[in-house]
Amino acid sequence: MVNNLHVHLVFVTKYRNGALTEAMLSRCEEIMREVCADFEAELKQFGGEEDHVRLLVQYPPKVQLSKLVNSLKGVSSRYLRKEYSAHVRRHLWSGHFWSGSYFAGSCGGAPLTTVRQYIENQQRPV
Repeated sequence: MVNNLHVHLVFVTKYRNGALTEAMLSRCEEIMREVCADFEAELKQFGGEEDHVRLLVQYPPKVQLSKLVNSLKGVSSRYLRKEYSAHVRRHLWSGHFWSGSYFAGSCGGAPLTTVRQYIENQQRPV
């Protein structure tokens, strides 16, 4: 089987507070790389600002995206809250680090117009 699945993920901090520092973003990337590896996925790109992170992840078809997301958010939240507890307490006063929602968009491969044209141009049996 051949596959090439990519997803663009965005996680926002709770209340969209600017809780992330440069050091926290670097640590978050390390944590998320390890989580991806546990799922046999690969973190291709990571970026972030003070209130959100963006990931480009390549993953195998056997991975349930919701489980990967739950693990990425849960594990990173635990480590970041533990390792940067004083800073996190000043910015996030609830028991959560990330917002409950997230963005996930499929991406990669050919543009949709190209795929549509390819499918339209298939020869139907007569």
